[in-house]
Amino acid sequence: MTDTVTSMCPESQIVVPPSFIALFMPPGARRPTEPRAHIEARYEFCEDLAQMLVESAGAKRFELGITETDVLERMRGGLAAGAGVDEAEARWVLRRLAELLGWEPLEA
Repeated sequence: MTDTVTSMCPESQIVVPPSFIALFMPPGARRPTEPRAHIEARYEFCEDLAQMLVESAGAKRFELGITETDVLERMRGGLAAGAGVDEAEARWVLRRLAELLGWEPLEA
């Protein structure tokens, strides 16, 4: 595996960032624990989820007059309640959401 951001599958146009691939790399491992197709599918789902939450997060901050951190904490609760992601993916979605909004990410 290279350290550059490249598609994991030659015929695929999907670019999976190293930060997402890392979710499938145990400490000291040289290869992900899941097949390429699975990682690409999970990445697409998580990226779509983060993109979908952008408008909602911004609206919540404005409507409720709460901090960015409070919004992200609420989003964390929603993801934990059954958004179809595991804990590691939920953390990645929240980091990506913060990135998309230009907010500071939650502390781990």
